Amino acid sequence: MMVGALAACGGSPSNADNGGETAQSESASSLKVGVFYYNYADAYISTVRTAMDAELEALGVEFTNFDAQNIQANQTDQINTAITDGYNLLIVNVVENASPDAAQNVVNAAQAQNIPVIFFNRDFDASVIQSYADCAFVGTDPAEAGHMQGKAIGEYLVANYDTVDLNGDGKISYVMFKGQEGNPEAEYRTQYGVEDANAVLEEAGKPALEFYDPNNTQKYLVDQTGAWSAQAATDYMNTILGQYNDGNNNMVELVIANNDNMAEGAISALQSVGYNVEGGDKTIPVYGVDALASAVEKIDAGIMTGSVKQDGEAMAATIASLVTNIQNGEEIMANTDQYNVDSDSAKIRVPYSLYTAEG
Repeated sequence: MMVGALAACGGSPSNADNGGETAQSESASSLKVGVFYYNYADAYISTVRTAMDAELEALGVEFTNFDAQNIQANQTDQINTAITDGYNLLIVNVVENASPDAAQNVVNAAQAQNIPVIFFNRDFDASVIQSYADCAFVGTDPAEAGHMQGKAIGEYLVANYDTVDLNGDGKISYVMFKGQEGNPEAEYRTQYGVEDANAVLEEAGKPALEFYDPNNTQKYLVDQTGAWSAQAATDYMNTILGQYNDGNNNMVELVIANNDNMAEGAISALQSVGYNVEGGDKTIPVYGVDALASAVEKIDAGIMTGSVKQDGEAMAATIASLVTNIQNGEEIMANTDQYNVDSDSAKIRVPYSLYTAEG
C-alpha cells in the first residue's frame, strides 16, 4: 500500500502533476534527498520549488519532489515510503502545522533511522526541533509579515484617508482574508495586519478600522480548505459586493489578505464591478503577502497597493547551505553565524521586505 502511495504521489520527471519529479546531476553525491511540499498549487511554494530545484542540482545531489496536495495523510505516506526506499535526507514543508504533531511524527520516523530533517516555510512549536539534534527549520518570523503589512497599511491610510473613505463617514471599512485556522503565519498576519494599522491611525488621530460586517465577531473570512486560495477570496468578495457596494453607499474600502493569492482573488471580484482596473478611476487599497511576480506587476500598474516579500530564493539558498553541511559530514547547523537563528532552537529566520509602488 505504501509503495502504491509513492507511485501515485511520487511519479517521474515527465509527469510531475502526478505528485513527484526526480532529478540527478551527473556528479550526484551519496545523498538521496526527498523534498516534500505541502501543495504544488500554492503560488508561493511554486517559487520556492523552482529555486530549490536549482540549488539542489547545483549541489549535485539526487532528489525527488513530492506533492502532498494539502493532505497530511498523503505526505505521511510519502515520507514513510521514502524512508523505506533509502532516502537519507528529508526536506519537509509540513502540511498540518496548527499543532506540532505532524512535524513530530516526521522527526520520530527520521530519528529512528538516523536521517536528518530540514523543515521549511510552515512553522510549528520549537519543541519539535529541540527533540532531535539532526533537525532544523528554515522559514520566516511568523509575526514579522503582519507587523510590516499593518504598519504599511496604516501609513498609506493616513496619507490618503479622504480618498479611501469612499462614503465620507470618517471611517475605513475593511475585509480580512485569512489563509488557514491555526497556522502561525495566518494567525499573526491576521492579528497584526489590523492591530499595527490601527496603532498608526490612532497616533494620527484617526478612528480604528471597522470590519465591513458588524455581525462577524471574528473579523476575518477564512479559506475553509486551508489552501490560501484566490478562488476562496474571489467567492467571498463576490458575495460581499452583492450587499456592500456603491449603490448602497457602504462599499468595502480596504482589502487585507494573508497572501497574494487571496489578494489577487479579491481583485478579480473587484474588477468585475469596475474597481482596481488598470487606468481606471475607482481603486481601493489591496494588500497581500509574498510579493509574487503577478502581484508585483499589479502593484506597479496601480491595481494592487502593496505586499510583503517572502523571499523564496533566499529560503532555498539557506536550505541548500544546510544540505551542504550534511554533504560534508558536518553538523546540520554548522556555518550558520550569518543567519538569524532563534536562541532556543535550530530555526533560521529569513527576513521579509516591503514592496509597494513607492519601493
